[in-house]
Amino acid sequence: MATTEAEFPLQESLYSTLQKFQNHTALPKGIHPFATSIEESCNTLQNLIHATSQVSDSLSTYLTTPLSDPKLISLLHQKSQFSQNTYPSNHHGVEHIIDSLRTRPETRYGEDIPLDRSLIANWCISRLETWGVSAGMETFRDESRIGNISVVLGGKVLVVDVDFSIEGAETSTPKITSANVKTSYAISNNPTGSAPTTAGSVSLDACLKGSIHNFCLEVQKPEESHNPIQAKKLGITVLQQLRYLVMLDKLAARSDDGGLKWFVDIDQLCPVLEEFARCEAEAVASSLSLTQAPLDIFLLRSHALPLPYLQCPSISFLVYVSPLDYLTLRRLLPLGSTQSGLPQLDTPLDRIREHVPSYEGSIIATLSLSAQKGSQMFPASMSMPTLSTRPNFPLVPKGSELEHVFPQLAESSVPNPESSHSHYVWTLDFTDGGKHRGVVMSQSRLRDIELVVNPLGGMGNMNPVNMMSFGNGSWVDHLLNLPSAGSPERYSALYKSPTNAHPPLELRLAPPDEPGFILEKVPVNSMKEIWGILEIVREQCWLNGILLGCQWSTQPLPPTSEVQGIETPANDEELGAVLRGTVTPRKIPVNVFLPFHSTNTDSLFDGANLEIHPRTKPRIVMTCPERPPISGLVEITVMYDETKLRGVSTEISGAMGLDIKSDVLEEICRRGGTLSLPGRIWAKAN
Repeated sequence: MATTEAEFPLQESLYSTLQKFQNHTALPKGIHPFATSIEESCNTLQNLIHATSQVSDSLSTYLTTPLSDPKLISLLHQKSQFSQNTYPSNHHGVEHIIDSLRTRPETRYGEDIPLDRSLIANWCISRLETWGVSAGMETFRDESRIGNISVVLGGKVLVVDVDFSIEGAETSTPKITSANVKTSYAISNNPTGSAPTTAGSVSLDACLKGSIHNFCLEVQKPEESHNPIQAKKLGITVLQQLRYLVMLDKLAARSDDGGLKWFVDIDQLCPVLEEFARCEAEAVASSLSLTQAPLDIFLLRSHALPLPYLQCPSISFLVYVSPLDYLTLRRLLPLGSTQSGLPQLDTPLDRIREHVPSYEGSIIATLSLSAQKGSQMFPASMSMPTLSTRPNFPLVPKGSELEHVFPQLAESSVPNPESSHSHYVWTLDFTDGGKHRGVVMSQSRLRDIELVVNPLGGMGNMNPVNMMSFGNGSWVDHLLNLPSAGSPERYSALYKSPTNAHPPLELRLAPPDEPGFILEKVPVNSMKEIWGILEIVREQCWLNGILLGCQWSTQPLPPTSEVQGIETPANDEELGAVLRGTVTPRKIPVNVFLPFHSTNTDSLFDGANLEIHPRTKPRIVMTCPERPPISGLVEITVMYDETKLRGVSTEISGAMGLDIKSDVLEEICRRGGTLSLPGRIWAKAN
């Protein structure tokens, strides 16, 4: 009887089982619970454990089999040789193609915008209908009104009415705009017993209208200026928003734990967060004797700035803005007034929403609901405020009373971890859906985040097995992202004063012996968990922003004579300065240190009472020689401190006779000049 081609090669053998893990990309690297690929990594490791068990059982079976028959040995040898020759040809080629497709740079094809301008209006409407069907909604078009076309996108609970206005429909160049978007619900949005209403969210209406309007605006630009790839990205944004709403729609239609809470929860939370941010902004402005709080100081001293419906039908939080981006924002944008009830900042909120997401130095976290398969990494609710030192509310103490738990499925509805059904998790995403890299975090701060979402997870056993780095190097190596075979012993950078106020600073940074990871997403259950997580991320971003203020290199800096050219002979004045000890050096050596941030929880359960250890604030320490003729070292410590007026504090040891105010140094640090402090102190020491 003939054997089909697919029958034998697909049979599992010892060789084929092990060969799956021979590829260098088969096993994940940098495993930690807050990575986007954590589910895939866990599945791969589980498959490896299962394969190991299979190999062990197979080898045990062969041990009990008598191998005295030469014919049997010959057949086994022949089968093994056949498997080695067949499996790579059938599988390795496919696996190589799949790996190449997964790791290739992101490729997007542009929208197929009609060349005939008279067809663009109808084409835009058809694209919206296509997105609605792709997301899982029913679509209806109403062309009964002259000059207006309505498209209705319907789900089980949610209904979205999109009104398009077409100007010049009879001409060869009609213009289409999204005149209005209105959402409504098929069930009543009123659990309190007052007048029932099915009206949707005004903020959601504005979010969808803005996304559709941006797409229509891009595709109607003149042919020489429109960008089909940008139009495709805008279209994908609309599609993703509709898919997210469809996911909420399915949850709202559930009979046991459904309801409009899945839609209205964020709407009810946003005004509370904006009011709290307004109170914090007033406290910051009052401490500085200003009417509006500076945005950069607000982000350092207060909690993250809430930005509802910024990137998806949910809420985003602005965590950090670099000094360069802040000054750019202040210079490019005219001053404006902020609506009452919103945080009074020196930068208008509408301009923040428009420009900050595109800045590389800004960190934004977005809260959203996602469907995941497999077992949950953390329990559904582990909020234990008495065991956590975060979040803190130094500006507005009443913030500790604010508590909001996000909607969850009923325990009876949660699928078995072994099943293939999805479970829904609220996540705080730092990658904007995979568009950005995430935030470089040290291992100790990543453990701090773990203690926020799972207070009992890091206690008693803080060994590094919980988070595997696999030789990824220091967190500074991840941050600077320099091509290197391994973690270098030292990084070097040359800092030159724009006004030549002091000689160039030769910065020498010794990376701390602490692994680093990329923070991508964190599962959360309550608003206090989000505030605690963003406090930790804010501290790390402050350190990262300082280090990224210079161009670092793993190679030693060239001598000054090589940079400036041929060295000229010294004159009598220079020789006299050497004898008097007042010579101006060509470079000032500065050693930069990052003290290790430790999370001490080993003794948490020692004794009868629980003891909460105070957290260590991030700091950066710089040492440089005293200015001649004084000998010795000057040590400068810059520490993040949200209780200070500008969010930082400075300490100087040495620098005898120096009279410089701490608020001046803090203002320099605020403007991004932290690494220039040794040079400024050297220039002041006359």
